[in-house]
Amino acid sequence: MSSAAYRPATAPFGPGHTDDLMSFLSASPSPYHAVANAAERLEKAGFRRVEETAAWDGTSGGKFVTRGGAIISWYVPEGAAPHTPYRIVGAHTDSPNLRVKPQPDMGAQGWRQIAVEVYGGTLLNTWLDRDLGLAGRLTLRDGSHRLVNVDRPLLRVPQLAIHLDRSANDGLKLDRQRHMQPVWGTGEVHEGDLVGFVAGEAGVDAEDVAGWDLMVHAVDAPAYLGRDRELVAGPRMDNLISVHAGVAALASLAGRDDLPYIPVLAAFDHEENGSEADTGAQGPLLGTVLERSVYARGGAYEDRARAFAGTVCLSSDTGHAVHPNYAERHDPTHHPRVNGGPILKVNVNQRYATDGTGRAVFAAACEKAGVPWQSFVSNNDMPCGTTIGPITAARHGITTVDIGVAILSMHSARELCGAQDPYLLANALVAFLEG
Repeated sequence: MSSAAYRPATAPFGPGHTDDLMSFLSASPSPYHAVANAAERLEKAGFRRVEETAAWDGTSGGKFVTRGGAIISWYVPEGAAPHTPYRIVGAHTDSPNLRVKPQPDMGAQGWRQIAVEVYGGTLLNTWLDRDLGLAGRLTLRDGSHRLVNVDRPLLRVPQLAIHLDRSANDGLKLDRQRHMQPVWGTGEVHEGDLVGFVAGEAGVDAEDVAGWDLMVHAVDAPAYLGRDRELVAGPRMDNLISVHAGVAALASLAGRDDLPYIPVLAAFDHEENGSEADTGAQGPLLGTVLERSVYARGGAYEDRARAFAGTVCLSSDTGHAVHPNYAERHDPTHHPRVNGGPILKVNVNQRYATDGTGRAVFAAACEKAGVPWQSFVSNNDMPCGTTIGPITAARHGITTVDIGVAILSMHSARELCGAQDPYLLANALVAFLEG
């Protein structure tokens, strides 16, 4: 662990950043909402939207492109050469949850239910007996999209009473198909009920809805926790903590024409199920955007190659804080703690992309920002998760470092982090993007 002490006077973000994160979490119940909120914040900072189907110019300033649940944003300093390298903060907008099936209306024994599919590696039991809302986007017949957010108690996945399963506390076993379908009322089931209801919530006619991408979310708001409010509990911290910090860091650099790099935020969708999507890190979106930026500034392939060779990406995703009740599951010499600063994630089998070169870049950024940092490595007996880091490094041939905020209850419907860590991360990201 670094011994550097955090110095608030030297960094742009303080406790107010965590308050703002909580608002961002509440306003972003789906990747589509997260992208819309990120875009709105960037526009307020002077960034402008560019369309993928339009011709791009080589002007300086802040720009961003959105596609579904992904957003790529960058700031071109005045006078930046075509071969100017990038500094990229990578993150993802999606979180494990329950997502609505194509034919959602179902029921049994007088109960009306919604057919859902499990998305990503969610902790199923955390969705039981919890008040749930519904959010996502509707696709209309003209090809446009409409965001919708029913942010009130609408659904519930009821757990079987202990009287009917005396062994539940000895090991709960949930069947993903039979046990995870939420109820939302009683009576007869009618095809089209859910879409009609959601269309009404979005202010459109049900007949105009041609498709939907809807998902369940917990409606209880993020909250400070603990005697001294040093903890934060909330949904979708994995990985909206990083998306929010990346947006804040990039927006803070608007107007900075003294930057030696072009700072970039790349927030992808579908990381939780492998990133294999046109909006995922496995897709071409990031590479296309970076290349088009080079060419729009008059560059050729040689400039693109030079820019990529000098580029560094921080893949920022949440990691595991040491658990007080399961410390034996962690590596005995690596116990990341909440409020201890961001973690550097290492795995020699390349489940994380960090190497010694990347470690030096990250350490320099934290030192510049006055931010403490920690190291994380998995227990050898525990399989290691992965991130967009190795994908980004392999696909684009750029130096990539895996970092993030240490949390508990990862992939739960409601996760837990330290109240200081979100702004410690944001300050480290600013220092990294500044170069």
